[in-house]
Amino acid sequence: MALMPKRVKHRKSQRGRIKGNATRGNTVVFGDYGIQSLDAGWIRATTIEAGRIAAQQYVRGEGKLYIRIFPTKSVTSTPLETRMGKGKGEPDFWAAVVKPGTILYELSGVTEQQAKVCFARLASKLPVKVRFVERRTA
Repeated sequence: MALMPKRVKHRKSQRGRIKGNATRGNTVVFGDYGIQSLDAGWIRATTIEAGRIAAQQYVRGEGKLYIRIFPTKSVTSTPLETRMGKGKGEPDFWAAVVKPGTILYELSGVTEQQAKVCFARLASKLPVKVRFVERRTA
């Protein structure tokens, strides 16, 4: 089952523009290694779930996976071969709005090499460019 909010104030949202870099959620907090977005874009709930499954299959209970994004934006579409007018379409899917710098997934309890291989598999499923990052020790 794909991720989606339990309740929302408004069923349909406007598209909006993604401007600037992420100022929150841009550091590795929960795990030891993370995957960071380099582009702005929407990531569908089904894509987030596909990434989770790919990572879990590789990790196989050894480490812990943290998902740092959640789909809160409803994206609408009108059916094919429908004439213009007749209002805004029905919600089609849910998406997470991602800015450059956002940490998407984190891993803990695995070696750096294992994390790199795991995130390489996961990155192929994502619609944005990503990079591998480590937790900063101050």
